[in-house]
Amino acid sequence: MANRVHQPQENAEFEFILARADVPVLAYFHGVWPKAAAACREMDPLVGEAADAYQGRLIVMRADIARCPGPVQRYGVTGAPFFVLIDRGEATATSSGPMSRTALGDFLAAHL
Repeated sequence: MANRVHQPQENAEFEFILARADVPVLAYFHGVWPKAAAACREMDPLVGEAADAYQGRLIVMRADIARCPGPVQRYGVTGAPFFVLIDRGEATATSSGPMSRTALGDFLAAHL
């Protein structure tokens, strides 16, 4: 996972990052239960690549569903992996489930 990917450990930290964001935020929600963990492990390097590719234009957060239940509820997270593109606190796009490198790039390009 790239160093440019923030990993909030609780609701307050997630909200702090959002409040300070002057660019859109990609919130990548992950889970630790077996099926989700396998899919999320596949997504981790791709999310890191996206953080590198969009440096300065996008903030990327990797949030554990169990540790950040407030944002999970607010953004309607239904499983893991789950992606929410947030601009000024509002969700502008979501995607559920694992994506290929190309699909993640297309998702970001279409909504940024």
